[in-house]
Amino acid sequence: MSAFDPTIPSRRTALSGPILLLAGPRLLAEKPGGRFAYKEGSLNRSCSVSIINQVPVLKVSGSPEEIGRATGLLALRQASGILTYPKSLVSLFKLDPLWPILVTLGDRMVERFPEQIKREMSALQSASNVDRSLLVAGNTMFDLKGMVLCSGMALPPSMSKTQGTLLARNLDYPPVGDIGQFTLVSIVKQSGLKSFASVGFPGLLGVLSGMNESGLALAIHEIVDVRSPLRKFNPAGLPYALCYRKVLETCSTIPEAVNLLGRLPKASATNLLIADRNNVAVLEITPEQVRIVKDTQGAAICTNHFRHPDLVPENPANPFNSRERLASLERQCFTQKQLGVRELQSALHETNLGQNTLQSMVFDTFNLVLHLSTGPPPSSRGPYFTVDLAAALRG
Repeated sequence: MSAFDPTIPSRRTALSGPILLLAGPRLLAEKPGGRFAYKEGSLNRSCSVSIINQVPVLKVSGSPEEIGRATGLLALRQASGILTYPKSLVSLFKLDPLWPILVTLGDRMVERFPEQIKREMSALQSASNVDRSLLVAGNTMFDLKGMVLCSGMALPPSMSKTQGTLLARNLDYPPVGDIGQFTLVSIVKQSGLKSFASVGFPGLLGVLSGMNESGLALAIHEIVDVRSPLRKFNPAGLPYALCYRKVLETCSTIPEAVNLLGRLPKASATNLLIADRNNVAVLEITPEQVRIVKDTQGAAICTNHFRHPDLVPENPANPFNSRERLASLERQCFTQKQLGVRELQSALHETNLGQNTLQSMVFDTFNLVLHLSTGPPPSSRGPYFTVDLAAALRG
């Protein structure tokens, strides 16, 4: 039995920032069976979608236009229903009048996207023939709202049963409809940039969970509140998913990631669980700064609240028992001298949030291997399927 009750929401339901949505496991559950929406296919030798050990894997390479077009034709056309998720979520909370405002704010954020991302997005929209407003919302609404979920932990080599670091995370979001069937592992190769693998959904240009060819892995955890007068949201910044894609495209180590994130214009306050091949850390990030938090014995443990004294609010919230989930992961982590993939999977299941836990995964940064479970929720109960990413990332 878990040490916390995921049905108990935070006592705080209105915070600074555009919108905060608190979602418990009473939301619509995923449909059992028939897990994935994808059929295998290819455009050429370097752009294809295939099912590898029951996991749909999209491989794309080339220019921004080529990547966008391939993603649209091979994946988003098969899974365009994923783009209804933001609007369905707004409707679920009876906030439909806010939809035009969200799209307008999202359009303003898109104007500040890097030029290469805008080119990829344009090609993606043209190839898939989806409604642009839905594509805009799908790439900006993560920052324009708050979901208040996710748990993760990362182990240094000294605590890992593998030869390197391990990073494990639950992705927890409201399961409106059968969102899990659209899960997609995307392997992206671009000239002059590092190849990376992202566990997400087609149409999402940024990264929520991923690992690159250098063995740098990361996972986003959203934050509810931050010490005043620091900002939780910066409308002139980049969506966090694009910031973390940039990290995977250009960085090999945690110090390099810290340096880059310190320079990027960031839209949101977040926690970032991160591991390179030798070290692990939690980065606590606001639009203004980046702070590093390390747990005892060298592990990195992450949920949905800040812990750095520079960032902790005077009267902090406890969204979906974020502190209890953190304590649960600490107990799991420190009861054994070393942990492997199975022990991390067990720890993730101890902190699942019921129907909200849509993806659970473990990244092996030494071997460049992904262990992934996508449900039905909670995904943390498995089964997990293994995808060897080494050849695709380094080939």
